[in-house]
Amino acid sequence: MAVTTPLVVASSQLRCHNFRRTRHWALTLSWEKQQLKRAQKCGGDENPWKPVKIVMRVVDHHPRDGDVSYGLHKDLVSLPKPLSISDIVAASDDHAKGIPGSYSEDAALKAYPNCETVSCNDFEEAFKAVEIWWADKVILPIENTSGGSIHRNYDLLLRHRLHIVGEVQLATNLALLALPGVRTEYLKRVLSHSQAFELSDDFLTKLGVARENVDDTAGAAQIIASNGLYDAGAIASVRAAEIYGLNVLAERIQDDSEIISRYLVLARDPIIPKADKPFKTSIVFTLDEGPGVLFKALAVFALRDINLNKIESRPQRNRPLRVVDDSNTGTAKYFDYLFYIDFDASMTEPRAQTALGHLQEFATFLRVLGCYPIDTTI
Repeated sequence: MAVTTPLVVASSQLRCHNFRRTRHWALTLSWEKQQLKRAQKCGGDENPWKPVKIVMRVVDHHPRDGDVSYGLHKDLVSLPKPLSISDIVAASDDHAKGIPGSYSEDAALKAYPNCETVSCNDFEEAFKAVEIWWADKVILPIENTSGGSIHRNYDLLLRHRLHIVGEVQLATNLALLALPGVRTEYLKRVLSHSQAFELSDDFLTKLGVARENVDDTAGAAQIIASNGLYDAGAIASVRAAEIYGLNVLAERIQDDSEIISRYLVLARDPIIPKADKPFKTSIVFTLDEGPGVLFKALAVFALRDINLNKIESRPQRNRPLRVVDDSNTGTAKYFDYLFYIDFDASMTEPRAQTALGHLQEFATFLRVLGCYPIDTTI
């Protein structure tokens, strides 16, 4: 008798290219592993699947009505102490089900080669699936070299309490697919996600075909195959062509010759940084208004030779404007910003902890989103 197991969620399709709507994908633990976890909670001591102890304490508070600037104090939670390699707990493979052929599924398979995928309706549902133990991890796109950052997912990182435990970099190859025997000149229309059309606009303009939007790229390939559409093609991945029995009429049809998408892997618990590979740390913080405040915030890393490889600012959603007195005009309004930073250092390193301790002295809010291995392969 089959038993439903918790899932891990990862977004699908070209949402890795800043798509507005898409499916999400999940990775699930086997039922046996779930039972071992439950047994551990009931008192088992020697459980090989014992959950990783949370040793990375998060500097955070509980905002009211989503305002991260409300009720903040300077005496925030102390930073984590240095960790030893003996604290590391080995990770396991995950499993799940879903509609195959998307780019996000490709990212999931790169991170977990033995996984199966399960789809969710949207990003919000994906986060919740992990929080309620219906899923174990979520893999979702965060930025790409063509469309930039996916701001919706930055907002969700702050709204939910999941931890970043990994990243995946994936080169995207947009391909034109069609049924066997169909040639490019036979096509009258092409199905795909709207973002795929934007990324391959030059190619489609020269092709001179009608464009029909669908929810995702893999879904477009599936529609072509299941309905036997001989006058239509699909823009999707080469793997989608293999899955649905379609021919590849053209590859790398995107306007940019190379598009790299970056995905984040999130889980309920943080991981213990290892010493055998480079790690990255992601944080979010807010600052008071004033000259040189942002310079001081960035200087805490420069003073310790810590490289910043990502800086993203987002207006606070529930308190977007700040009113400031101005002697000339009476009042002035300024955006109230959240600052997201990725830096090349592990939270096991004293220099990283010292830098965050320094930042904590004048940041009005500080939260560690995760410390995770850097993906150096594409």
